[in-house]
Amino acid sequence: MNNYETVFILTPVLSDAQMKEAVEKIKNVLTSHKAEIVNEENWGLRKLAYPINKKSTGFYQLIEFNANPTIVDVLETQFRRDERIIRFLTFRQDKFAAEYAAKRRNLKSSGSKDDKSKNKEYKLAEELDYKEE
Repeated sequence: MNNYETVFILTPVLSDAQMKEAVEKIKNVLTSHKAEIVNEENWGLRKLAYPINKKSTGFYQLIEFNANPTIVDVLETQFRRDERIIRFLTFRQDKFAAEYAAKRRNLKSSGSKDDKSKNKEYKLAEELDYKEE
């Protein structure tokens, strides 16, 4: 089993219920092919770098999962068939990317409430032993 991460952009004209339905459909494709969903993040409505189908914004969604390599073709076919998804990217994480993602998840879940003066990026950089001078 490999670690994968997929990010897809949903069209901005969807209602909240339609957006959740589209995400559930993708998650069902993954679970039906015996993939283990590790993390799911809704990044919300964001501005696109360039217009896609005359739309300048989109709902971003991230899903991290462990699965066999055959799932990627099935997943990307599903992305292409769904007209609500305007862009997608799926890639296999190497060991360094998997470590980084695990630390990012742990940092996000801990959410240290005692020191709110530091921003999340600096905390993550500290966690990964990078020093800002």
